[in-house]
Amino acid sequence: MRFLDPDGAEYGIPTYPRRLAPDGLATRRQLRARGLRPAGQDVAAQILWHGRRPPGERVRPVRAAYLYRIDLAAPVRPMTPGRWRAVHAMLRARRTCPCCQVTHPYVIPRSLGCCPGCADPAAFAAAAA
Repeated sequence: MRFLDPDGAEYGIPTYPRRLAPDGLATRRQLRARGLRPAGQDVAAQILWHGRRPPGERVRPVRAAYLYRIDLAAPVRPMTPGRWRAVHAMLRARRTCPCCQVTHPYVIPRSLGCCPGCADPAAFAAAAA
């Protein structure tokens, strides 16, 4: 097995191939699905696998997922009213055009930098008509 290194001699930390990690370890997503978070603990192990080969490339990249101990994980912090206000303010900022200061019901495209009406007024007026 290519990525099997349970004692970490080759990769520096214990390494396992996909689907062969021992019980008691989980990725961030797996922790979150259980209502847990890593809580500042260091990475306990990693999973390595070959990713998809990009078009035109000859070598498949090696992908990694870090594992954390479940017994050291802490519960996810609850959302307080202040945190909800902060999230809503961040989302409102993503919907507010910096040029015309209008808050739209959609997120302003980062590629344009402003709402479509400000980015190209002639094309936007023609599309709206």
